[in-house]
Amino acid sequence: MIILAATPIGNLGDATARLVEVLGAAPVVAAEDTRVAQRLLAGLGIANRPRLIALHDHNERDKAAELVELAREQDVVVLSDAGMPTVSDPGFHLVEAAATAGVTVTALPGPSAVLTALAVSGLPTDRFTFEGFLPRKPGERSSALRALATEPRTMVFFESPNRLAASLAAMAEVLGDERRVVVCRELTKLFEEVRRGTAAELAAWAADGVRGEIAVVVAGAPAREADPETALEQVLALVASGTRLKDAAAEVAEATGLGRRDLYQAALEHKGRAPR
Repeated sequence: MIILAATPIGNLGDATARLVEVLGAAPVVAAEDTRVAQRLLAGLGIANRPRLIALHDHNERDKAAELVELAREQDVVVLSDAGMPTVSDPGFHLVEAAATAGVTVTALPGPSAVLTALAVSGLPTDRFTFEGFLPRKPGERSSALRALATEPRTMVFFESPNRLAASLAAMAEVLGDERRVVVCRELTKLFEEVRRGTAAELAAWAADGVRGEIAVVVAGAPAREADPETALEQVLALVASGTRLKDAAAEVAEATGLGRRDLYQAALEHKGRAPR
């Protein structure tokens, strides 16, 4: 089978007992960086010397078929440099190929920078979205943020320390100076830092330069107060298109948060006022 193995995102002490056990017996390890994999084996005191195969963004599509065939006969452990493979790291195309070929894929749960940043952020965790890295080019970055401007869920991003200040400034410009943001730096490491503030405040802080591995957690867009008149127009438009009044009121109520009965009654009253 193919085994996706989560590795520590900073502190080696976060390695699970299952990870140590599986790496200790693995015949083949597909690693984002084989040098990082070798350091991990040494750091965990693992004597096993598996066959190491590089699996990264530039060769994954070409290597997927080979690894799938290997996994028919023996276990292939997949490692990214840190965290869970496939999450903004290589592995997705391999899993896709394995699923198509009927080869079993399983995972060893473990450290995740996304979930760790979300957990310590102090922002809502009941619903969230992971957005990976923002585009490098300023125009594309702003376009990506505009597409997320009304996203109500908490958003988690990864960011390079070299681009953090520019990304925070773009968030302040597109999402608003007062949008709540949390920058999580060097999670689980000695110099871990969690800095909270508005987009504008953190953009100013990051302007002097920031180092380390970074995750950025951004509050979702505040709920907009629905306009009853606009909602009524939506109900009437649905009715005019053939939708039953009861169903139209329920649909608009769900979308706006307004009361279904209130919308239904308002529509009836409007029909009563309409000229005959």
